Amino acid sequence: MLMLLAQSRVEMLRMSRNVYFIFWSLMMPVAFYFLYTRIFTTGTTDSEQWNAHYLMSMTCFSIMGSSIMTLGIRLVQERAQGWVAYLQVTPLPNSIYFGGKMVGQTIMHLFSIFVIFTAGFLINGVSLPPAQWIGSALWILAGSLPFLALGTCIGTFRRVDTASGLSNALYLSLALLGGMWMPLDIMPSWLRQIGNWLPSHSFGNGAWVIIAGGVPALRDILLLAAYLVGFMLLSTYIRNKQREA
Repeated sequence: MLMLLAQSRVEMLRMSRNVYFIFWSLMMPVAFYFLYTRIFTTGTTDSEQWNAHYLMSMTCFSIMGSSIMTLGIRLVQERAQGWVAYLQVTPLPNSIYFGGKMVGQTIMHLFSIFVIFTAGFLINGVSLPPAQWIGSALWILAGSLPFLALGTCIGTFRRVDTASGLSNALYLSLALLGGMWMPLDIMPSWLRQIGNWLPSHSFGNGAWVIIAGGVPALRDILLLAAYLVGFMLLSTYIRNKQREA
């Protein structure tokens, strides 16, 4: 346990100094939130509901980006620099290495949620019952697991530039098609059909439902669970094949 805590602490320190984390997970979502709630308004009759809705969208956007890009690219960098090979000759088990990353990433996710929720309050005075603040935060933390698993898949790449390009494309595509930038209702029907089956839409939809006073749909929970298992199996399969090569 002490070894896991120490490894998690190191991961948090490294992440807090990571430019990708600062930009993609904090600055960009807050900037988008300000732009699309204060500058480019939608003309909706219920601005309070829209401000809360878009706050959840940008929080999910932040956490998804941190999971896919920060974790995935860092894994590739460490392997390319020989850090992973070095750790294999130390007493540190692989389970502690990956566990420390997951724990550290989750704690930093909590920090990101707090920062963006605070930004929503300061920018637009978003006010929700405590149960909805806590419920949406817990949902976002739990819903990030499939994207962390996707990040470990990205981490199997051997070249940093390849991993960076693919993770950028996946991240932005999932955000757009999942309805985080704009509601799926205003998209063409064929894009709505695709978006409804993406993990990003189920991720955001759970938070949107919570702040509307409901509970996440079973479909969204099962879909995220299926993606989590699928990405974990894919990551494990690729790593096993790479060890055999």
